[in-house]
Amino acid sequence: MIGYLWAALILLSFLTAAMRGDMAVITPAIFSAAESGVKVAFGLIGTMTFWLGIMKLLESSGIIKLLNRALRPLARLLFPKVPEEGPAMDAILMNLSTNILGLGNAATPFGIKAMEEMQKLNPHGRTASDEMCTFLALNTSSITLVPTTVMALRASAGAANPADILGSTVLATLCSTLVALLMDRLLRKKVKR
Repeated sequence: MIGYLWAALILLSFLTAAMRGDMAVITPAIFSAAESGVKVAFGLIGTMTFWLGIMKLLESSGIIKLLNRALRPLARLLFPKVPEEGPAMDAILMNLSTNILGLGNAATPFGIKAMEEMQKLNPHGRTASDEMCTFLALNTSSITLVPTTVMALRASAGAANPADILGSTVLATLCSTLVALLMDRLLRKKVKR
């Protein structure tokens, strides 16, 4: 569906340029955008490599295990039907930990693994379980303490202080997570009536 949307936007852009008689601006705009995309991508590679290395150090030093241990009581409360010791809970905790540290790219495989493992526990077949819906809401809104990807984007765009968004990011993601969990619980009760 997204592919159709992008194709429609591109076609609309060409049609608009043709109707306005500005077809000459299309080619330079395409190459300028491609060049900007490559610059941002290369800027991100270095920063993401650094933060993924930091993540590996945190994992090797046991800090991730400590964070997982700290998150386990919350995870038990949010996902009561997921066995406390098992691959689903481990993947959930790793996903939450990496999201909290702002490593969305590293969190994605853990999120996919968590959903696969929760599907194995799902008694409803092809319908998402309550735990799967809660995980999706939590994963989408996730509290972020260190927004590494956004800081990397800001740095590659030439921001003077890429980290000056820390406070607002923590506040915004805390609010989004609380709203997501509240709506998950409210809608769950409404649907089951």
